Amino acid sequence: MTEPISFFLDGAEVSAEPGETIWQVASRQGIEIPHLCWLPKPGYRADGNCRACMVEIDGERVLAASCVRKPTSGMKVQTASERAKFSRKMVFELLIGDQPDRAAAHDPNSRLWQWADKLEVSDSRFPQHLAPAPDRSHPAMAVQLDACIQCNLCVRACREVQVNDVIGMAARGHREKIVFDFDDPMGNSTCVACGECVQACPTGALMPATLVDANGVYTNAPDREVDSVCPYCGVGCQLTYKIKDDRIVSVEGKDGPANHNRLCVKGRFGFDYAHHPDRLTEPLIRREGIPKHDTDIDPANPYTHFRKASWEEALDLAAEGLARIRDRDGRRALAGFGSAKGSNEEAYLFQKLVRTGFGSNNVDHCTRLCHASSVAALMEGIGSGAVTAPFTAALDSDVIIVIGARPTENHPVAATFFKQAAKRGAKIFVIDPRGYSLMRYATRTLRFNPGRDVAMLNALLHTIIEEGLTDRQYIQAHTEDYEKLREHIRDYSPEKMAPICGIDAATLRYVARTYARAERAIIFWGMGISQHTHGTDNARCLIALAMITGQVGRPGTGLHPLRGQNNVQGASDAGLIPMVYPDYQSVENPDTRAKFENLWQTSLDDKRGLTVVEIMDAVHRDEIKGMYIMGENPAMSDPDVQHAREALAHLEHLVVQDIFLTETAKYADVVLPASAWPEKDGTVSNTNRQVQIGRAALPLPGNARLDWLIIQEIARRIGLDWSYTHPRDVFAEMKLAMPSLDNITWERLERESSVTYPCDAPDQPGNEIVFGDGFPTPSGRAKLVPAAIIPPAEEPDEEYPMVLTTGRQLEHWHTGAMTRRASVLDEIEPEAAASLAPMELRRLGIAAGEPVRVTTRRGVIELKARADSNVAPGQVFIPFCYAEAAANVLTNPQLDPFGKIPEYKFCAAKVEPVLIPAAAE
Repeated sequence: MTEPISFFLDGAEVSAEPGETIWQVASRQGIEIPHLCWLPKPGYRADGNCRACMVEIDGERVLAASCVRKPTSGMKVQTASERAKFSRKMVFELLIGDQPDRAAAHDPNSRLWQWADKLEVSDSRFPQHLAPAPDRSHPAMAVQLDACIQCNLCVRACREVQVNDVIGMAARGHREKIVFDFDDPMGNSTCVACGECVQACPTGALMPATLVDANGVYTNAPDREVDSVCPYCGVGCQLTYKIKDDRIVSVEGKDGPANHNRLCVKGRFGFDYAHHPDRLTEPLIRREGIPKHDTDIDPANPYTHFRKASWEEALDLAAEGLARIRDRDGRRALAGFGSAKGSNEEAYLFQKLVRTGFGSNNVDHCTRLCHASSVAALMEGIGSGAVTAPFTAALDSDVIIVIGARPTENHPVAATFFKQAAKRGAKIFVIDPRGYSLMRYATRTLRFNPGRDVAMLNALLHTIIEEGLTDRQYIQAHTEDYEKLREHIRDYSPEKMAPICGIDAATLRYVARTYARAERAIIFWGMGISQHTHGTDNARCLIALAMITGQVGRPGTGLHPLRGQNNVQGASDAGLIPMVYPDYQSVENPDTRAKFENLWQTSLDDKRGLTVVEIMDAVHRDEIKGMYIMGENPAMSDPDVQHAREALAHLEHLVVQDIFLTETAKYADVVLPASAWPEKDGTVSNTNRQVQIGRAALPLPGNARLDWLIIQEIARRIGLDWSYTHPRDVFAEMKLAMPSLDNITWERLERESSVTYPCDAPDQPGNEIVFGDGFPTPSGRAKLVPAAIIPPAEEPDEEYPMVLTTGRQLEHWHTGAMTRRASVLDEIEPEAAASLAPMELRRLGIAAGEPVRVTTRRGVIELKARADSNVAPGQVFIPFCYAEAAANVLTNPQLDPFGKIPEYKFCAAKVEPVLIPAAAE
């Protein structure tokens, strides 16, 4: 290890750690040096081009930029010599000469102006250059290059931190300027609106459009800030809400362990859904005589079908209906859907309500629709449903496999670490039937035939085993049933599997060898792996790949299913699953059940409950007659959604708790207005196992209430004696039920904002990498489970010749209830489209933008066609967030037998042009 360097800073002897600059040492010593082109935040490197940080070094003729200059032994540095101070003031005078007047500044509180104030530079003697015209082409960001000082921070933000490669410099001399792509307007460029450039800009040249008026004048200065966590995907980015008059006006990324200041378009610009006029603000009760199948309701005016009610009346009616069904038809006649969008505390209370108040285990949430098969395979194989390493471990990896996931769209901040790893030299294998932007950074891209995952993965296993590339010591010490796997895999050579999976044998062997021989390799997967009838088998193969090569339990190695919603990990941990109590403890285990009966002081059902799709089937069979749905939208998210909607209409009693009149709430008897994420305190657990705290930033609108309080009021009215006073009380009880929360307290989370579980001591950080010394299985070993090829439940044929796959897109989330009401997000992606290969559109005689009809055996929808070369011929992709063209009308409800997850990623479909009648003469 290199020794510290001793030198003199303003006459005092100080030490610099290896690689530290003079600026960094001075900052550590509490010495302020102006800086503009250097942003001391994670991921940024110093550039030394603005010359604001000049210092004087004894014996040197010229001043040195302290942000890039590293000290040497015995060096004498003066940070505030007359020469250095004069130089800095001159730099700022020159820069201010090219700025708009302070009174008209786009951001009068920018870092440039703050430093100018400290240096007492308020005006300039120098003439102003001709200012570029403003660019307001982007709905989220204002480009005002009259304030640009060409510090290049935005270039580094785009190219090196977010790795999107959109921003650059063009031209020479005084014509030099920042450009987007080929000098396109920002709104017409390939910008993905992550906003990193806006957060980095020190002058107001790039700003959130919400903070300035049409003329670029700063009009929306925040009056307070609140730190919290993003409410969208499972990455769990920490952020800071900027608030004015109790409205969020902008959002900045915070240095959390998952995001290191970064955000994506949803986290940075998708915040105004909380202020949308569609917000539910009063309890609603269905009007007499209005049939449930009549769902032609304007969410902004629900009073055509519902009437306002007091909280007392609404809660009494909601609870009375649930209790009546329970007491008349038995405890299994009720079911509940909780939410992965709420807090851990809400999830815990909701599952406890169903189990102790309804009396059954009929409780589930959207994990059933995203990673249930992954969790089933992980629990079976390694005894835990959580990830073995965070996604930031990609930075330590030599080889990264990303399969069945589209992180640049669904987990964009996680994707930044993958792209940075690739630029560092890591090999990335992107494996997906559909192309996407991460493939630009891939060593190899494997676009295999849809639904043929097991054939491809077994070919990789075959190569590693037959070529002796396994880690024999690891297999002997940490796995079981290896011989069964070895025997099974003999028939799956790459040569045999290539015609099935569509990837040539040489490529399969190259990927297998590279992964097995890597010192550190990690696998990431998404719903392209899990949302199949063979989803559990897919995950079993990935687990086997890691186990037979010993690629787990060390930095840069592991298994990581990228979790979908912001709290799908935490909601699952908290027990919002029909077959397990909190921390995945089986409801069928008598000892476990006795423990929870003692904790909750009531007897509990000894049978596992029904899952999401099974519950809808049971409604049709008149076995389930009442439901309580909190923050979930099965009328959009369920497969064969018409079947689900008919079930909701068929229910005798439906209580829905939500922030909008969702497609599901339209079927309710009672609608309870709930709290949006920025309005509540609570914890969430992200895909990295990081438990993080969200803080209330906004008042509740109208007469809406906090979710945990609503759950408690329902519980009291159906006979439970609950008296929680704050989410911290719930968290304290969760700790009694969940060993995973050992050494994590509410007070610690308030202090530190994030703690990773498992955590060994109250004063120790959590363990990011787990299972280095064994697994939480009965034997302490990982179980290797062979997987045979099982075809998709429905294959294309003459009538339905294409393969339909569904999923998310960058700008919208899940069923769109929030993002379709976020103005920037909906302006960027305002309407539903079916993406097809250009050659497929030509074959069908359809032009991009024309209406098409997509039909499966379950239903039909109409939407616009989009030409997308990332979609292979014979396939069609449709996002499922558009209520006006609900993709899940089409999807196949056939279930994986282990994870009980539907096959969203594969069904047979046909696409036809919609013939528009010619106008009459």
